[in-house]
Amino acid sequence: MTTIPQDSTRQLDPDALMSFVFRAVEEVGAALNAALVVMGDELGYYRALAEHGASTPHELADRTGTDVHYAREWLNAQAAGGYVEYDGATGRYLLPPEQVVAFTDPDSPAYLCGLFQIAHGTIRDTPSIVAAARSGDGVGWHEHNADVHVGCERFFAPSYQAHLMAEWLPACDGVVDKLTAGGQVADVGCGHGASTVLMAQAFPRSRFVGSDYHRASIETARERAGAAGVTNTEFVTEPAQTVDGAGFDLVTTFDCLHDMGDPVGAARHIRGLLGDDGTWMIVEPAAGDRVEDNLNPVGRAYYGFSTLLCTPTSLAQDVGLALGTQAGPARIRDVVTAGGFSRFRLVAQTPFNNVYEVRP
Repeated sequence: MTTIPQDSTRQLDPDALMSFVFRAVEEVGAALNAALVVMGDELGYYRALAEHGASTPHELADRTGTDVHYAREWLNAQAAGGYVEYDGATGRYLLPPEQVVAFTDPDSPAYLCGLFQIAHGTIRDTPSIVAAARSGDGVGWHEHNADVHVGCERFFAPSYQAHLMAEWLPACDGVVDKLTAGGQVADVGCGHGASTVLMAQAFPRSRFVGSDYHRASIETARERAGAAGVTNTEFVTEPAQTVDGAGFDLVTTFDCLHDMGDPVGAARHIRGLLGDDGTWMIVEPAAGDRVEDNLNPVGRAYYGFSTLLCTPTSLAQDVGLALGTQAGPARIRDVVTAGGFSRFRLVAQTPFNNVYEVRP
């Protein structure tokens, strides 16, 4: 742990100051790049570069039906940030194979377009957060723009697709056998239903109920299920504390417990939803228990989302516990224990998520 000197006479270091200034300039470029990535995704720039290889600005503009001036400046910004490679001899720009995956393969857990989209949408709503910070109010999930909602789905869904069936559910004792035979599952706080649909496709004998307080998200979830052709799902507009039912074999909460105003109340209600041998699988953002555990690139991004998105969302609800996006295992254990559960363990981890098994 770093100890901060308490000497009030510490002298300013001019070299350190200029080093920080240049670092800050880089940060401004990174902030602008969030919008540039969204732009490249929406205009098809990344896809065109992936499909056609090294291109000039005129070629990229022609292939995407856009103006060459924008294509040229976008390419130069991407080259300056190391997102594309520039060949000065030919005047062409190349998207490296790693970036091809990161920006054009939505089935890869390394796909990043959703992360940039949710970040861009979150930043656009900053004026509301500034006002809430002054008043102590919250800003509800439903009050954010669509890039926040869609970006969230696009960011988390590839990880669910990569890990949910292969690692997370098998890590929970007996869950896969129950769902294979035909079980009852409640996916609480399901958002656009990405997790619900994936499980429903994998376990056609089981029945799934996805719930979320956000009506627009539930409408989208129904559309997603219809497009996927799954018929063993039902989606309802309900907050976590009022979802109906009992005797569920599995309850899941994906990246949403920390957003709830009253996660203890939600835990208590989920305890009532489960059967005697039921399991609650909690998927939460990766975090350690101490601040210093989270002072890393992933923690930095999550603390940013916590300040501008997740904490305001919790404060907009009753109780407003505001766990924050970086609530580590100890705080999650406290929540579920207060909700009436006695067994809790961390069963899986990725760079972006912690997965917990909770039992009565």
